[in-house]
Amino acid sequence: MTAFLSVRMSAAALLAGFSLLLSGCLLSPGKFSSELVLMGGDQFSFTYDGEISFLGLSQLAEMGKIEAQFGAYCYDDERLEERDCTTDEIAEQRAKWEEQQQSQAAEDKRQAQQAAAMMGGIDLTDPAAADELVALLQRQKGWQKVEHAGDGLFKVRYSITGTMSHDFMFPVIEGIPPTNAFVQIFVRKNGQLRVNAPGFGGDATNGHLTAAFRGLSSELGEVSRASNENPNTPQIDGTFTIRTTGAMRILANNTDEGPERTADGEVLTWRIMPRTKQFPTALIDLER
Repeated sequence: MTAFLSVRMSAAALLAGFSLLLSGCLLSPGKFSSELVLMGGDQFSFTYDGEISFLGLSQLAEMGKIEAQFGAYCYDDERLEERDCTTDEIAEQRAKWEEQQQSQAAEDKRQAQQAAAMMGGIDLTDPAAADELVALLQRQKGWQKVEHAGDGLFKVRYSITGTMSHDFMFPVIEGIPPTNAFVQIFVRKNGQLRVNAPGFGGDATNGHLTAAFRGLSSELGEVSRASNENPNTPQIDGTFTIRTTGAMRILANNTDEGPERTADGEVLTWRIMPRTKQFPTALIDLER
């Protein structure tokens, strides 16, 4: 009975981990500083300097190492207690256990292949997954620094310039479906931009991620409880700044202080902490 339970828990944990990818809850900011600068001629620059956590990366890798152990279990219905198994009972249970092991191994492999296809070919249960993610990001334009600090936590610097001729989202990773966006920029036909930063939402973001991670931890069960009692979910702590230049006008925003006038234009600044209730948002007119 114990052996069968271990196999089932391992499979359930694998499914729970992959469901994080499907629900778009994999990425979380830690300590960071981020800035969007809007310049004349539709030019812009965007930077993110700080920490990004791939939620549950190290736990999924550890889960991939779990090996179920066979253990026969027999019960005395009259005495209502566990008893020693006979040789025949042990042989029968072992045969059923081995059959289930083979079936479950095939199912786990199929699920791992599906998840790897969603992750640009990276198997998240592989201990080398973190190094592969580093290599994947480093080959993309804008990622100037990507270092794995352990337990799925990455220290990064992202910086890019371009024109506001199309929408923009950060982060975007080659071969991986878009997950929870930290920053989104939507270009409107009337010369306006809507800037949203849902990934910088404090409670709204980290609370959801932590709850999802706790669900994964509970699914892992006793087979990996010791390594998941203190999940390494970083606390969000940072600033997000929007700078405008020239005659651009900030039409709406949800900062506490409102825009600050500078010699070149206007500045909006959000201080992001775990207790932050609303994610940053602003509406900007580029054509004034």
